[in-house]
Amino acid sequence: MSEEKTETKDFIIKDRRFSAQEAKEKEGDEQRNRQREEPEAAEAKTKEPEQAPAEETGLPEINFMTFIMSLNASAFYHLGLIEDPTTGKKIKNLALGKQTIDILGMLEEKTRGNLTKEEENMLKNILYDLRIIYVKEKS
Repeated sequence: MSEEKTETKDFIIKDRRFSAQEAKEKEGDEQRNRQREEPEAAEAKTKEPEQAPAEETGLPEINFMTFIMSLNASAFYHLGLIEDPTTGKKIKNLALGKQTIDILGMLEEKTRGNLTKEEENMLKNILYDLRIIYVKEKS
């Protein structure tokens, strides 16, 4: 297929569609290149990188409780109770704070009966505290 060229004042459009023969040749080249690769190299490409254990990275273990604590910190930030770590300023955005509280409420509802007593109590207490703080901040 020949290459079409259309020119206008602002841009150039080039149509470079492959013919059936060109597409087959390109596919064959790709297959030959893959076969040449070492089996170990091909296997290494498909493996996901291993994550370092939490104790090596200094980060807390990822579980339901740390997820809830993260949302709690986010709500505190949006309610203006803690400072932005980058600027050191407290910023109050009650709409985002309420949204985070609502997310925690949804999680409480959707996980009911599937949490340990400790997780259930923590979520219940966090929600109670955040709702009280939100009402105080709103008025």
